[in-house]
Amino acid sequence: MEALLPPDILAKLLSTQYVGYSLYILTGALFFLLYRLRHKHRDRRNLSTLEVAKQTGLGEPASLHPVVDHQRCLGCGACVEACPEGVVLGLINNKADIINGSHCIGHGACRASCPHDAIALVFGTEKRGMDIPHVSSTFETNVPGLFIAGELGGMGLIRNAIEQGRQAMASIIRQRGNGALYDVVIIGAGPSGLSASLAALEAKLRFVTVEQEALGGTVAHFPRGKIVMTAPFILPIIGPVNMRETTKEALLQLWQDVEQKTGLKINYQERMEDIVHEEQGFTVKTNCATYQTRTVLLTIGRRGTPRKLDVPGEELNKVVYSLIDPAQYVDQHVLVVGGGDAALEAAASIADEPGTTVTLSYRGDAFSRTKDKNRARIDALKNSGRLQVLLSSSVKSIVPKTVIIDHNGSSTEIPNDAVIVCAGGVLPTPFLKKIGINVETKYGTT
Repeated sequence: MEALLPPDILAKLLSTQYVGYSLYILTGALFFLLYRLRHKHRDRRNLSTLEVAKQTGLGEPASLHPVVDHQRCLGCGACVEACPEGVVLGLINNKADIINGSHCIGHGACRASCPHDAIALVFGTEKRGMDIPHVSSTFETNVPGLFIAGELGGMGLIRNAIEQGRQAMASIIRQRGNGALYDVVIIGAGPSGLSASLAALEAKLRFVTVEQEALGGTVAHFPRGKIVMTAPFILPIIGPVNMRETTKEALLQLWQDVEQKTGLKINYQERMEDIVHEEQGFTVKTNCATYQTRTVLLTIGRRGTPRKLDVPGEELNKVVYSLIDPAQYVDQHVLVVGGGDAALEAAASIADEPGTTVTLSYRGDAFSRTKDKNRARIDALKNSGRLQVLLSSSVKSIVPKTVIIDHNGSSTEIPNDAVIVCAGGVLPTPFLKKIGINVETKYGTT
């Protein structure tokens, strides 16, 4: 080429060619650099969220949650986008992982969205086990004829509980048989129990539904105005219900309307006391009656019996174990005991009522396993003087007009008209084992 072209023309052609290549390479390098910077920023943000979650005790999921197989994960981010609860999963070094476990409530949308089958849903963690009764794909336990659906089986999402109640009743319907007085006794009228009862009514089964408190189960104990996250679901007889983010009151009103519209009968204030496995079925004993039934469906949730303080004066009428309506505490001195989200939400809601004096007592030195927004709300109320917070404290005794609290080794007595204990519940695991149901403590397994 050098022999055919003059040096000046050759230099011009070469410079034009290499300038084009250089621009192409520089453009690609710039895009790659921006890509790397963006991903490094994302990784730093997600690592920071993960570190804060660990420091504040929010890293441990409360129930069913995802575990990511990093050998399969290709970092596409589909699971991150699919999660309806916000910041639960995040990408770090192009691999998905849980960065805020306490926000996970077991939707399972992450697993469904993963195109590489890299996500499994498990119960419990290596550090914190979770008691789960053994149930088959038909929701029948190892005790033939005894079924479990809903939150007790580890599924806390309202939509999942409703669907499980419907499917469990479909299994019971297929087993229709012996001459017992009832085809099924349904214990509990939360989301799962309501759905199962409607399915039994639709199938014209001989059934009875007993509920020790009120319609809605755990939902009925949420504070007034609490935002409830769910997803569209199908109720037997009623059909599809398109409901996502709503309030406790709206959800309960829907269920009450369904109860009235369908003529469903639920025995309220009737508490199950024992289940005896007989040769031809079961005898269910309550505080009101005894039922002979072919099958039993337990939809009692995981709240169990409220955990008590075991202190003098706890039997007084002013002591309750859940907040129903903050307005009932207007112009009162109120003590809220507990360090979870329920306690923080209760204290904050009451502190917003006019004339209230609210004290929040917690035995720990920090509110570690609570939502960010609840801690922020408590801090704001504390800083404004609307709420007194006593960490590292415990109630020693309760009397009609005051309570005595040990705070950092010193005893203090404060005026009091009402005590709300939000210390969680004693799970019904011993009862399940007593009636023969196999219960396994899961440590991050399916």
